[in-house]
Amino acid sequence: MNSLNDTTSTEPDPLFIHPALFYRSDAEYLAALVPFVTDGVDLGQPVAVAVPGERLTLLRDALDDVMGDAARHVTMLDMAEEGRNPGRIIARVLRRFADARTGTHVRIIGEPIWASRSGVEYPACAQHEALINAAFTGRDVTILCPYDTSALDDTAIADARQTHPVVWEADRRYTSDQYAPDRVVARYNAPLPDSAETDTTDHSFPVNRPADVSPARRFAADRASRFGLAEPRLADLELIAGELVTNSLRHTSGPCRLGVWAEDGHLVCEVRDGGTLTDPLAGRRPPEPGGTSGLGLLLVNDLADLVRVHTGADGTTVRALLRLR
Repeated sequence: MNSLNDTTSTEPDPLFIHPALFYRSDAEYLAALVPFVTDGVDLGQPVAVAVPGERLTLLRDALDDVMGDAARHVTMLDMAEEGRNPGRIIARVLRRFADARTGTHVRIIGEPIWASRSGVEYPACAQHEALINAAFTGRDVTILCPYDTSALDDTAIADARQTHPVVWEADRRYTSDQYAPDRVVARYNAPLPDSAETDTTDHSFPVNRPADVSPARRFAADRASRFGLAEPRLADLELIAGELVTNSLRHTSGPCRLGVWAEDGHLVCEVRDGGTLTDPLAGRRPPEPGGTSGLGLLLVNDLADLVRVHTGADGTTVRALLRLR
């Protein structure tokens, strides 16, 4: 059984291709990505582009100029929306596109890390990039991940060299001698800081048995309403709280504790228990036909704006964040 310190081989997959593209300007960005897309379309390969907002507009305009009507064959997604929570990118962006197009090589551009990502988001982004390698082992897919070296800090670029077996730059392409995705997954599996909650009321609720799930959901909704979480996100929060405590009761032998508070513009819903999460891709895979394993965490990733996880011998913490508007 895999642990969070042992997710995938450090040897590059001969079939799955996962380059990091280091670019410093719009010109370098387009010089690499436009041919990547047009070559794929010319070969009859499915191509998807999932990059954030302004980058999507830049690339779409360039492709329209070069390809004309043929650009309509390229699936274009705003990663700032589709991948707002990095925990849902593998299942809902990458696998959804690739799984629907079997029998041929698939090309995807995915840019999950950009300069305005917050410090709270970044660890989840880095882990996502590392876990792509395990999620696509043996798949006939290329996922090209752009990194803006003019705007990102040294940590993000160093991590990219560890999460990608191949690096593309403007003037060369080479194998990364620092490729070690397991190290990145483990590095960001750090304990989550305690709540900065200053409210004098108790912000947590103990869950000991299935009968406690409904009261826990009501507790979460009441707390969230007090902090200004508006409909329909209150309903989403109730679902998240219910799935997290149910998942904990199902997979551990002891009780868990649900916490709800507001922090840094987010409503935080957290469950802590004494179990250990052994599958780093839990909640990141599409469900198998007829299967139910992992559906709870998959739903949490779908609904939350960010999910952070820490797991170890002393227990597991799952923290779902929803933006307060």
